[in-house]
Amino acid sequence: MVLHLVLTAVLAAVPTGVAAPAADRTPAPAAMFASASARYDVPRDLLLSLGYTQSRLDQGAVGRAGERGIMQLDERTLTTAAALTGLPREILRTSGPANVAGAAAVLRSYADGAGLDAAARDDVDRWYGPVARFAGDVDGPLARLFADTVYGHLATGFDGPVTVAARPVAPDRGALARVPAWGGGDVGVLSADYGPAVWAPAHSANFTVSSRESSYPIDYVVIHVTQGSYAGSISWFQNPASKVSAHYTFRSSDGAVTQSVREKDIGWHAGNWDYNTRSIGIEHEGFVDNPAWFTDAMYRASATLTRNLTTKYGIPRDRAHIIAHREVPGATHTDPGPHWNWTYYMQLVNGVTGTGRGTVDTASTNLNVRGGPGTGYAVVGSVADGAAVTVWCQATGTTVTGTFGTSNVWNRIGVGRWVSDTYVNTGHNGFIPGVPRC
Repeated sequence: MVLHLVLTAVLAAVPTGVAAPAADRTPAPAAMFASASARYDVPRDLLLSLGYTQSRLDQGAVGRAGERGIMQLDERTLTTAAALTGLPREILRTSGPANVAGAAAVLRSYADGAGLDAAARDDVDRWYGPVARFAGDVDGPLARLFADTVYGHLATGFDGPVTVAARPVAPDRGALARVPAWGGGDVGVLSADYGPAVWAPAHSANFTVSSRESSYPIDYVVIHVTQGSYAGSISWFQNPASKVSAHYTFRSSDGAVTQSVREKDIGWHAGNWDYNTRSIGIEHEGFVDNPAWFTDAMYRASATLTRNLTTKYGIPRDRAHIIAHREVPGATHTDPGPHWNWTYYMQLVNGVTGTGRGTVDTASTNLNVRGGPGTGYAVVGSVADGAAVTVWCQATGTTVTGTFGTSNVWNRIGVGRWVSDTYVNTGHNGFIPGVPRC
C-alpha cells in the first residue's frame, strides 16, 4: 500500500504529457516536445533544435560527465529541473518526456530571468540569451558558439525522429553580439600547427607541456568520439576538473575543427601514458551509439588532418598506427564505436577522396531512400525523379533491376541514406572511379 501511494504521488507530480520511464507510456518524440512547449511556453522548434544540438534527439545518449537524455541534463540543469517540475531526478534522467519537460522548465526560468514577457516569448529570436545560458558555466565565446549552433540548426532545418523545416532567424544576441563568432576576430585565433583549425587552448592542468620533436616519436593518431557536443567538448578541455584533453576536435555538421593542445605537447586523451606521449588525439563530435553524427563532412575534414599528420611525422597510413581509442592497451572506453566507418575513413586518409554526381532517373516516380545498401533496409525517405545527388561512397548490396539494368551497387547520398545505383545516372556503369567504397 505504501509503495502504491509513493508511485501514485510520483506520477501525479509528472506534468501533463510527461510519462514515467516505462516504454509503453513514452509518446512519440513530436508529442514530447509539443507538450513541453505548451506547458512552459517555449517555442517548440527552438526546443527541438536544442535537443538536436545536444543529442540528435536521442534519449539514450549519455555524456562524458554523466549528462543524460535528449537534452543532456547535467548536475546543474538536473537540479534546477527537479526543483521546477517536482519530478524525481531519476525520472528526469530516464524518461524522454520528463527529460524534455525538465529542459523546457529550465529554459523558461532563464527566459523569466531575462525579462521575456508573453509577447517576447512568442519571438524565437528573443530566446538567444536563455539558450546561451543553457550551455553552462562557460565563457562568452563558447556560450555564443553553443547558441549559434542551436540557431544554425533552426536556420537550416534538420531531419531525425522529428523533422524541423528551415526558417529565417535573426537572433537577438544581446551582450554576446559584442563577442566575435567562433574563429572570427580575437576569438579562437587560427592554429599555428594546422591552418584550418581554430585555437582554443585546454586548461594547463589538463595536458603536459613538452617538446616531443626531441623527446618522443609521434607514432600514432588516436580516433575518439566526444560523447557530447562540439562546444561542450571544447569547454570540457578548458575545465581543470576534467583532467582530459585532446589535440583536435571536429564538428559533425560541417567538419569545422578546433585545436586545444599543441602537437608538441602531450594531450591526456588515451588513458595510457606511453600512448599519450607518442600520439595525437582527435575527437569527433557525437555519441558512439548514434551513427547520425558521423557525417561525410566530418569524415573528410578529419581524414585531411590525419593525412597531414602522417606526412608531417612519418606515421604509416594503416590501422596499426591510426587507431581507435578502444585499441589503446588498457583502454576502458569503446570509442569511436561500431558505427565508425573505418573502411571509408582509411580510404580518405590514403587519398581516395572523390565524390560522384548523379541524376535520379526512375521514369516518373520518386525513388525510395533506404537506411542501408539493400532492399532489406527500412525506407527513410525519397528523392524525386530528376533530382541531382552527390555520391559520397559506394558499396555492394541487394541486386536490383531498374532504369539502367541490373546492379548490386548502392550509392550513399547522405548519412544513413542509400539508393540503388541502377536508378542513378552517374556517367559510369556501377562503381565510379575515385569514389571511396563504404
